Amino acid sequence: MATDSAVAKEGLVIPLIDFSKFLTGTPSERQTTAKAVLHGFQTAGFIYLKNHPIPADVLRRTFARSADFFDLDTAAKMKLGWTTPEANRGYSSPGREKVSQLGDLAEVDKIRSAIPDLKESLEIGRDTDPQYPNQWPVEDGNLKGFRTDMNDFFGQCQTLHVEVMRAIALGMGLHEAFFDQFVHVGDNTLRLLHYPSVKADVFRINPGQVRAGEHSDYGSITLLFQDSRGGLQVKSPTGHFVDATPIEGTIVVNAGDLLARWSNDTIKSTIHRVVEPPRREDESYPPRYSIAYFCNPNTESFIETLPGTYSTEQDKKYEGVTSGNYLVQRLSVTY
Repeated sequence: MATDSAVAKEGLVIPLIDFSKFLTGTPSERQTTAKAVLHGFQTAGFIYLKNHPIPADVLRRTFARSADFFDLDTAAKMKLGWTTPEANRGYSSPGREKVSQLGDLAEVDKIRSAIPDLKESLEIGRDTDPQYPNQWPVEDGNLKGFRTDMNDFFGQCQTLHVEVMRAIALGMGLHEAFFDQFVHVGDNTLRLLHYPSVKADVFRINPGQVRAGEHSDYGSITLLFQDSRGGLQVKSPTGHFVDATPIEGTIVVNAGDLLARWSNDTIKSTIHRVVEPPRREDESYPPRYSIAYFCNPNTESFIETLPGTYSTEQDKKYEGVTSGNYLVQRLSVTY
């Protein structure tokens, strides 16, 4: 089965994969698709999935509900403010989060002050977690049914996470259900993202200005749903950033740092960012909406080097780590 390319530039080839061949195909088609998924993560760290199981009408509704939320006044949103890395739930106002590859909080604060990210977000976790409840808006007007819709979408993304991990396992020659025990709880984060409209002059006056700074993701994989505005870029092997142009009906999926660590760096967690959209004649850029579903191993899972990715103990690049501890450590520097 030949795999089409969604992106092919500067040595970066991101495959466009028909995921229905894995979900409902013959054993041969499933194996071939699993190999394509793994190869994409090993070479680019990114893949595009088409013919995935999340219906178009569900996506349209989720994007519409997201826009309704961000239309709330600032005071209403701030009542739901993001609190702690352990909870990782709630509203993050423009400039609050600064994604980067830095590990020092003081350095992050410095660039946050100089070049804040131009975005706001709402983080939604597993709604059955008794320790860290989600922070839901008051459901009246356009927000009636918001919680139910978001939990429904969360569940559909959780199911897809399991299937992508099964494809990775099959591609690696592991038992297909190898990762099930590590991801079945659903300790994931649904992030609704809004990049407000911005004057084009902002980017000209401050050459370093971005909508979201360059970074890698922290967990196992991320499911990214883009609108048509553009602006997502992925770092190529040559060091240049390449546009990951939206393709209608697809999900962009990228590997995160924990999966790279898990795989002894045989899978790549690739740097990406959100920048000024493709140039327009207007004096300003319209708002951009995206939805990211950050998939993680279960909080209590102990992540150590996968079989088949090392020959001797000395070949292991990383010591084992508990998923929850690792994610809290990374989030503590981001906010």
